[in-house]
Amino acid sequence: MPTPLTVKICGLSTAPTLAAALNAGADMVGFVFFSPSPRHLSLETARTLSAQVGGRALKVALSVDADDALLDGIVAALAPDWLQLHGRETPERVSAIKARFGLPVMKALHISTRDDLAAIPAYDGVADRLMFDAKPPKGALLPGGNGAAFDWTILENLSLQAPWMLSGGLGPDNVGEALRITRAPGVDVSSGVERAPGVKDEGLIADFVARARAAVALLSLGSAANPA
Repeated sequence: MPTPLTVKICGLSTAPTLAAALNAGADMVGFVFFSPSPRHLSLETARTLSAQVGGRALKVALSVDADDALLDGIVAALAPDWLQLHGRETPERVSAIKARFGLPVMKALHISTRDDLAAIPAYDGVADRLMFDAKPPKGALLPGGNGAAFDWTILENLSLQAPWMLSGGLGPDNVGEALRITRAPGVDVSSGVERAPGVKDEGLIADFVARARAAVALLSLGSAANPA
């Protein structure tokens, strides 16, 4: 049996769009705590949205090079199931955060060329999950959520200890192709389901989840029909 696909909708900031992600069957819902981002949440809003999730999906708190004091506040407000580190956190910092909070940690690594895969071994087995996101454009203020993709063929036949997710430039129109190429066990989307920066579109959220699930079902049928 193939491993079920994990779908994460990131950068949620309102009750209606969170409801759309939950109703669509997202496995993970992500909340951003990074002030330069248009998706940044206040701790007060995080408490409200946390209660809305009600166990229907795993809550992921995204931060960027956050110190312990900020992470303390985020964890107290959101009560996340996962911490996502999207900055330049070292493997040692990942381990320290895991030890401090007792929560699984997802580490984002930024990919542009095959050479960038050299960073993976240091984090594989330290982070509980890896995320491969596109390197931000030169001069970009945000480390993610820029709508940029990378050459997905770089990840073909990737073998890791930790589960991983594909991110960067995904949307309803290309998630099927991304899954066909990479066979990623998880996908993450933020700007690809927005109608403006930081403004999620409920229809696009539902469409993304449906197309991702359909793509995996099709790949599974193809594998069953053509066993190795």
